[in-house]
Amino acid sequence: MVVLASAAAGGWLLVRGEESAAAAPTTATVGTQTLKQTVTASGTLEAATTDDLSFEVSGTVSAVYVEPGDTVRKGQKLAAVGAAVLQAELDAAQSELDAAEAARSEHLAEGASEEQTSADEAAVRAAESGLEQADEALAGAVLRATSAGTVTAVGLEVGDSAGTSSGSPSGSSTGTSTGSSTGTSTSTATGTVTVVSTGHFVVEATVASDDIEQVTKGLQAEITVTGVDETVYGTVAEVGLVASADSSGAAAFPVTIEVTGERDDLYAGTSADIAVVVSQRADVLTVDSRAIRTDGDTTYVEKVTDPATGATTRTGIETGETSGMATEVVSGLAEGDVVEVPGFTGPGGGGDEQMQELRQQMQQGGGMPEGFTPPDGATFPGGGSR
Repeated sequence: MVVLASAAAGGWLLVRGEESAAAAPTTATVGTQTLKQTVTASGTLEAATTDDLSFEVSGTVSAVYVEPGDTVRKGQKLAAVGAAVLQAELDAAQSELDAAEAARSEHLAEGASEEQTSADEAAVRAAESGLEQADEALAGAVLRATSAGTVTAVGLEVGDSAGTSSGSPSGSSTGTSTGSSTGTSTSTATGTVTVVSTGHFVVEATVASDDIEQVTKGLQAEITVTGVDETVYGTVAEVGLVASADSSGAAAFPVTIEVTGERDDLYAGTSADIAVVVSQRADVLTVDSRAIRTDGDTTYVEKVTDPATGATTRTGIETGETSGMATEVVSGLAEGDVVEVPGFTGPGGGGDEQMQELRQQMQQGGGMPEGFTPPDGATFPGGGSR
């Protein structure tokens, strides 16, 4: 009979039978590796920047140069409004400046008073300011991309009335890339063109409140992306300060991971699992966790002393951190030592693979299952020994 218990009750898969079987012990070699401690999270890939661009001048749309799906470079024209009125205003501003400068020169030639000279200087500065504003307005008749990317939406058509009204900024940009555009005008756009970054991504994830203190800006992250075989790397770009409730009601903090480099194999909207590396030590002496046994307060392994016969010697060790199925050896063993990994004994057999599965389930919070007999002294991360 096969009994499948829920994860909340221990997560054990028991196979009951009349006979008990035991797998032969195996061996593992003590070696060095990099031990990592990580904080895990999950999230969604998004474009690194999203620019919603709109005209900051009023006018009738005279041309739209792009459509959704187009790739654009920084500074490329997206759309334009009729510029006749704006050009006339620029010409008028230039005439005002010419007149102000001529008046100043004339008064100076006539030996004008200090008061007159000051007034003339003020008139010239005002005319220069007006010309600058008119020039900027004419330049604003052409809407241009503020960064390279892909056009995802076009909210303008030829003949539309483009312009702004009192309200929020007319152009906005989201994402973590530096140099992104953000509108400075206190206005609300009546039509926008949206451009998202191409090849550059972030992962918007959430981290449990118990782990958030370990996550800081600049830490490396290993990202597993759905549909991509290789590990994708990134860096913690932002750690939120305000928590929100996750799907289970627990507090979680937003964390933004910036994907390293330019990628052509990633797509916005794809789900991703994150492992933020909060500590990392290289060249740490480790032993297979399955080889570690306990006897009261003593921790030991069976060190293989004669490979030909399989003879072993009980050897006491001091252990440190555990990462996955590897445990740090502080003392008692040396690199290259060979230790015995006990075989699995349990109802219906199952061998070493099933023992590893049971160990992993115990790490997730399960207890020792009824009827399960581990080898003498075998220990399990998370609890449980004979």
